Amino acid sequence: METPTAVAAGAVLTFFGSALLLWCAAELRLRHHLRRHGIPATARVVADGDPYGEPYGDTFGELDSAPLLSYTALPEVEVVSVRGAAEAGRARAVRAAETVLARPRGTTPLRRPARLVPGALVQVMYDARRPSRVVLAGTDLLPTLATDVFWALLGTGALAGGLSLFASLLAR
Repeated sequence: METPTAVAAGAVLTFFGSALLLWCAAELRLRHHLRRHGIPATARVVADGDPYGEPYGDTFGELDSAPLLSYTALPEVEVVSVRGAAEAGRARAVRAAETVLARPRGTTPLRRPARLVPGALVQVMYDARRPSRVVLAGTDLLPTLATDVFWALLGTGALAGGLSLFASLLAR
């Protein structure tokens, strides 16, 4: 391989592999944190539709592997500092309870499992600061080890390929 081609290919593979490994690590950390410290809720799987409200030719909502979940997030209360001495330290509700539509993190099977059909109730854990960050919890936890290993191996392979191209250039 010529030197400019090897440098370009090595840079692309190294960048892609590094970015993919960083993304995998961040996603695993986020899912682990939400499962340990998130707020539990019961969510309902809702059928997907296009932006105009028409269902895509999928009447049962099984084509998308990551289901669309609807749940109610708890209201967030924040202590707001006010300039008046009499008002200082009073708590005011910043946001009322809201219904959130979100897709769970880490669910990428080829087909949606039968227990995640529209209308089914599932247990989830969500982030109080960002209610749209949600993971499946409890018995509805989908095994994600296979996909996590696949993405980690793809990132490691790309990084190793890029670094080996750079090493071959240095060995010349």
